[in-house]
Amino acid sequence: MPERYQLVQTPARLELHDTEDPRVGPVYVDFLEGKAQHRRKFGGGKGQDIAKAIGLHKLRNPHVIDATAGLGREAFVLATLGCTVTLLERSPTIHALLQDGLARARTSGDSEVQAIAARMTLHHTSAHDWLPKLSSATLPDVIYLDPMFPERQKSALVQKEMRFFHQIVGEDPDSSELLDIARQYAKHRVVVKRPRHAAELGGCKPAFVISGKAVRYDVYLGKATAQENQHQEDYPKPGHSL
Repeated sequence: MPERYQLVQTPARLELHDTEDPRVGPVYVDFLEGKAQHRRKFGGGKGQDIAKAIGLHKLRNPHVIDATAGLGREAFVLATLGCTVTLLERSPTIHALLQDGLARARTSGDSEVQAIAARMTLHHTSAHDWLPKLSSATLPDVIYLDPMFPERQKSALVQKEMRFFHQIVGEDPDSSELLDIARQYAKHRVVVKRPRHAAELGGCKPAFVISGKAVRYDVYLGKATAQENQHQEDYPKPGHSL
């Protein structure tokens, strides 16, 4: 991690600080307040695009591996919707922030948040190493990928967090390779979050797309699900949006 960015343990939580620009606020993980709380209460439930992409209209309480966990926002949303989520994060700095956020959620006085956090399991590892070690009995229903992209964001908060991520984690040059690996180990689906107008990851056409205003979810069908493959004609043609 560059020296300008430092992990700081405050009385309230673990935070990542930019020591060269004190005007920039800290980055931390909080599943209790702010955006996480608002999305949990008013985010739209299973009507959200990510829920449609994961397949919650077909899969009951699926096991999802979030192979690029980051700050855990999507993982928390999925756990809120009843999924059991395994989070993989290879950056030690980001993993530390996420571990701290989960620990505070699990020991909070909010029983609903405690129950959600109990469905989330975090591992400090690379998905490239983790996924090939899965046995046939432990394959997840869905693998979720949110590789970092350099597109400029409008929100100042997102700009700050993306700047931290780019400086600490760098780009994701191996994300196309990760998609190839994920497609071998997901029973039902691999879901890739992309900027709405970005090219498909690795040039690989998805089975179908769930598209929103700013981002879209490219959905690839898992090789181990013969039944879903047999009904592939029920989905829109590759590259078409729902």
